[in-house]
Amino acid sequence: MSRLKKIYKDVSNPIIIIGTLFFVFGFITWLSAILVPYLKIACELNNFQSYLVAFSFYIAYFFMSVPAGWLLEYTGYKKGMAAGLVIMAIGSVIFVPAALTRTYGLFLTGLFIQGAGMALLQTASNPYVTIIGPIESAARRISIMGICNGVAGVIAPAILGFITLDGADEIVQKITTMSPMQKGVELDVLASRVILPYVLIMISLLVLAIFLYFSNLPDIDGEEENAMVDDGGADKTHIFQFPHLLLGVFAIFLYTGVEVIAGNTIISYGVFLDIPIATAKFFSSFTIFAMLVGYVIGIITIPKYLTQKMALIISAVLGLIFTILAILTQGFLSVMFIGLLGLANSLMWPSIWPLAITELGRFTKIGSSMMVMAISGAAVMPLLYGRIADVTTPKSAYWIVIPIYLYVLFFAMKGHKMRGRV
Repeated sequence: MSRLKKIYKDVSNPIIIIGTLFFVFGFITWLSAILVPYLKIACELNNFQSYLVAFSFYIAYFFMSVPAGWLLEYTGYKKGMAAGLVIMAIGSVIFVPAALTRTYGLFLTGLFIQGAGMALLQTASNPYVTIIGPIESAARRISIMGICNGVAGVIAPAILGFITLDGADEIVQKITTMSPMQKGVELDVLASRVILPYVLIMISLLVLAIFLYFSNLPDIDGEEENAMVDDGGADKTHIFQFPHLLLGVFAIFLYTGVEVIAGNTIISYGVFLDIPIATAKFFSSFTIFAMLVGYVIGIITIPKYLTQKMALIISAVLGLIFTILAILTQGFLSVMFIGLLGLANSLMWPSIWPLAITELGRFTKIGSSMMVMAISGAAVMPLLYGRIADVTTPKSAYWIVIPIYLYVLFFAMKGHKMRGRV
């Protein structure tokens, strides 16, 4: 019994718990990279319709983030995180009737509920990681969490892709010659492939929620939180008196959009370039692996060799270079540069977040809620990409990320310094 208690105490370490949560973030989030092409086939969608997958998941951040901040004031971090996991489990089980009836609206409903639970988790966990140590090394801690996220992001699309898109090239060819009734039967079978994975996800989330609820993860109350963050907001009366935060919120809105564009469009882009689905289904894992490499670089270099500002500048410049090269090249080389956007994007979240919420003091929690709400950019930007891809081409649609990287560059060089009263 004492040995079991010791094991439980070891795995109840706060860093291990938060790292596990970030693994969950990555696993659930990057499943959409496979769901986009999978549901495009199973539910017979165009590009715009298929990117409603990302929209439904990430738009929940817009509606849920501020209420999540209020809920955390009532429940505290630990209970709030456990509640977020339960909400995500409810969203996962909705995939069962969605698959059985092949109803796209139900799939989107499940994704929205998952996103709501994720917003609650993100609202609690990101400021938690930021304020448990010196603000100047926050990017390093977030990068460590990013590795947990990235490892899951590499694994999740590969597993779900293997299950759901196995033989997809043959299915796409077959259904073009089938009668409507035969096609319906074939697509129903394809849709049913997602049932078992999401039942297992639901069970895993509930088990993790129970463990988290009874863990020794310490809560940080308002007084502790304020004491741990430089209180540049002592003379402020409302959150809109922090220009650097507002600019940072918009940076997160745009950055998350381009991150999801890079991860969720690369498979369809490969298919557009006549690369078989059997090969293209692994492309999103390459994007996330590139992000993982970037996280490791961040851990090694920040803050010893690179400031958070310089890391963000380098990231924005790399994003511009890789995007232009992707548009100007062809075939696998072009896909590779889209995948390398994962490297360019990797240090943006760890750098933007601390630069934006520094010196908020007692406004840290609401500022963090606004930052999480801005993740809804990942709902809007891929949808815009899909619309442009339908009207022009998937390659031409990548031009929309150029102004995004330019804005991130502005925030890194000047925006985060704007601390004056507005």
